[in-house]
Amino acid sequence: MKVLITGSNGLLGQKLVDLLKARSNINLIATARGIDRYPDQTGYLYESLDITNAEEVKLIVAKHKPDAVINTAAMTNVDACETEREACDLLNIQAVKYLVEACNLFNTHIIHLSTDFIFDGTHGPLTESEIPKPLSYYGESKLKGEKTVMEYSNNWSIVRTILVYGIVSDMSRSNIVLWAKNSLESGKQINVVADQFRTPTLAEDLALGCLLIAEKKANGIYNISGNDFMSVFDLVYRVADFWKLDKSLLNLASSDGIKQPAKRPPITGFRLDKAMHDLGYIPHSFEEGLALLDQQLTKLITHNS
Repeated sequence: MKVLITGSNGLLGQKLVDLLKARSNINLIATARGIDRYPDQTGYLYESLDITNAEEVKLIVAKHKPDAVINTAAMTNVDACETEREACDLLNIQAVKYLVEACNLFNTHIIHLSTDFIFDGTHGPLTESEIPKPLSYYGESKLKGEKTVMEYSNNWSIVRTILVYGIVSDMSRSNIVLWAKNSLESGKQINVVADQFRTPTLAEDLALGCLLIAEKKANGIYNISGNDFMSVFDLVYRVADFWKLDKSLLNLASSDGIKQPAKRPPITGFRLDKAMHDLGYIPHSFEEGLALLDQQLTKLITHNS
């Protein structure tokens, strides 16, 4: 099977490269803007690709004719999307249309990443049939991206996920687990919201969910996240607990008290019954995810010293 990934320099992109290049039955083409940032550049092909350029998208898809395209590329900074709406539209809506059109030419299965931020957060955990109602421009753009896939693609899946955490050797962006760990290790007081609830997702689990969808040629919408439902405060508390860090540095906060340009849904979290039943998807527990992260951090420190 030939699989093409967009956004291969990101956290999920690199975890997909880890997973797919190790499979002897998969031919992998990794793509991202600019140079390849993956540390061991063997066992797969790399193409520089700007998905906001329709011609480039068509050329690369026509050149490789992949069986599946996993679109991990997106503008995901929620507050930046609120203020930079044109850039957000280009990457989260327009580029998706270019990918869909190119995939349709070769009946390529497009597997498109989406988010819990398409919901208003009045309740959770949610199933795949929940009615979307975004609160932020980011959420709106991702919902429009989903609709583009559903309306125009002949062969599609949508993967909705939540609060992805993990580490790669070249991290350009942090995530909540690393932020909490690094802040507490440096003795910083941190304000953490207790009124937002999520099911945080280990990046390795999300990569595996995408692979299972590609292998099983499963169409439709799938929730792929962790299975542990918790408040963001509880999440950070569990991070502190795991690494034996000072919990007295944690200050309980409310969403209203933390001024952010974009609104966040208070309660999301996903029910995973469909992914478990259709795909055999079983995520790590949150503590298992932290243990894996700890091993990887130790390896990185050893490797870099």
